Amino acid sequence: MSRLVKIWLVVLAGAVLGVVVAHDAGYVLLSFGHWTVEMSLALLVLLLALLFGGLYFLIRLMVRTRRLPGDLRDWKQRRGARKAQEAMTRGLLEMSEGNWRAAEKRLVRHAEQSETPLLNYLAAARAAQLQGAHDRRDAYIRLAHEHMPSADVAVSLTQAELQLADNQLEQALATLRHLRQVAPRHTYVLRLLRRLYEQLGDWEHLRELIPELRRAKVVPPEELRALEIRTHRKLLENAFLSTDARDLDRAWAAVPKAIRSDPGLVGDFAGYLEERGRDEEAEKLLRAALRQGWDEHLVELYGLLDSPHPGHQLARMEKFLKEHPDDPVLLLTLGRLSMRARLWGKARAYLEASIARGGPVDAYRELARLLEHMGEEAEALQVYRKALAGSGDERHLIPLPENIGQPKANRPVLEEPVQPPRDADTGVEDGGDGEAGKATA
Repeated sequence: MSRLVKIWLVVLAGAVLGVVVAHDAGYVLLSFGHWTVEMSLALLVLLLALLFGGLYFLIRLMVRTRRLPGDLRDWKQRRGARKAQEAMTRGLLEMSEGNWRAAEKRLVRHAEQSETPLLNYLAAARAAQLQGAHDRRDAYIRLAHEHMPSADVAVSLTQAELQLADNQLEQALATLRHLRQVAPRHTYVLRLLRRLYEQLGDWEHLRELIPELRRAKVVPPEELRALEIRTHRKLLENAFLSTDARDLDRAWAAVPKAIRSDPGLVGDFAGYLEERGRDEEAEKLLRAALRQGWDEHLVELYGLLDSPHPGHQLARMEKFLKEHPDDPVLLLTLGRLSMRARLWGKARAYLEASIARGGPVDAYRELARLLEHMGEEAEALQVYRKALAGSGDERHLIPLPENIGQPKANRPVLEEPVQPPRDADTGVEDGGDGEAGKATA
């Protein structure tokens, strides 16, 4: 629009000048030594304009000629950058289509001309990873870091992701430890570290990482609590398997108070105490845990403890009957404690009550064992049968005819007789009386 306005202004000025010149062309006399030049004013103005225009275009030509190498270089760079951008777009599309080899070549070929060579090399590293070419992948990672050292976090994160995806856990651990020094509060670094420690089973370092995960709010509170419980359960298991008996107490002392009442943790620790022969400590632990919250697994575990005072255990657990009178697991536990206290009648009553309320198979087994020792073998056999009948899915039972065990003459006759099997190689037919048949010709 501005160019059109300029053209119209020039035309208008020319028209005005033409009208003025037509009315009076003017007169100009130029004298230089013995030379004189006479002309009209309009011609002088025209000559001056032509001279100015010629000088202007000559200067412009000289400037453009001087700048020509730089302009040519800039043009080549822009052309290369455009081709590199097109190559990167095409390379990413080929990666999405699964043409990893072609994508790698295309991304690397124009990486030097790209405005963002970092992205080209990182994408090429992923393409090489998908082909299992670890050497080329690491080489592209190094080139990406050389082109942009300030992007150390981005390059190292990509390297750690690729190493984790290829199950190179030790290398990924080294990369993530370097990242933690460079960016200690980076949430994605913490998330990858958590994932790596879980894969390695490095529960001690994961326990040390959990406070940072909580401060950075990397995971939701419920998930973090479950992670913390799982971590300490694994640490308790490792301490139990340790040759140093004191490791178990140290592992329990390291459990935070916020999760120490978790039934899974309490049950594991009580079970390990029971395995070590520390039943009285396990009994106190379970009793305190049941006061804080009811859990059937802890109740069942309480009944398995070998305490020197089973009568006291029985009296303590019978107090829970007021709040849980129909709990089959509690009734099973009371039955077991009664058996330890040699209260056979009470044990039988509790076990029968547990079975009547849909108790577990262990209630049947305990009752059957009790009846056998009381000399009531028939009743014990009936209990065993009920346990077998109630522990499976009747839909999976094979249907049987009613005439099993009847005389052979009364059974239905098969429409076609069953031929004895014939050996294809030897041609020998197995006889019904156990003797070898004759070989066919």
